[in-house]
Amino acid sequence: MNTFTRRGEIAGPAGALSVAVDTAEDVSARGLAVFCHPHPLQGGTMDNKVVTTIARALTQRGWRVVRFNYRGVGQSAGAWDEGRGEVDDALAVIAAHRVAGEPLLLGGFSFGGYIAASAAARLPEADKPGRMVLVAPSTARHDTPPVIEDTLLIHGEADDVVPLSASMDWARPQALPVVVVPGAGHFFHGRLVLLKSLVLRNFAE
Repeated sequence: MNTFTRRGEIAGPAGALSVAVDTAEDVSARGLAVFCHPHPLQGGTMDNKVVTTIARALTQRGWRVVRFNYRGVGQSAGAWDEGRGEVDDALAVIAAHRVAGEPLLLGGFSFGGYIAASAAARLPEADKPGRMVLVAPSTARHDTPPVIEDTLLIHGEADDVVPLSASMDWARPQALPVVVVPGAGHFFHGRLVLLKSLVLRNFAE
């Protein structure tokens, strides 16, 4: 399946935000997917390998995927805001790209998982996502809110940044299943093909 990426910018709360829209040719979009990148102070951007891997999988399943750089990252205006403004950035991206009534999927990797969950919690009930994808969400260092039942949560067994136990403790009260990738670290080195496959299987038509 051929895909293409259109890069541009939108008006964000702290200035222009850089965005990349991934779409599949000749496929009617199933809806809008917005995927958030890891911590900017640790080098996270919308072109992170985990982020682009998930984006390719979702695009292959017919979603229109929007990746974006938080304020102060790359060409995005503004400065790091300790997670508060970054949630505002995610909400601005959703508002700029979502067609009224369109299905919404939210997701994120690491710190981006916290941002996605926080953005979902702030959306009005009628606008909340129908599905979510969280990869090694930052459940140890951030007060990540609970998420919807239809959430795919993937975590590496050998994650040394966000311990698997932290996500298990977070998921347990929600009765949220956790897909554990044996031997995988936080960045899924050598496991990206498997990571993509897990998303493709979960979103099989």
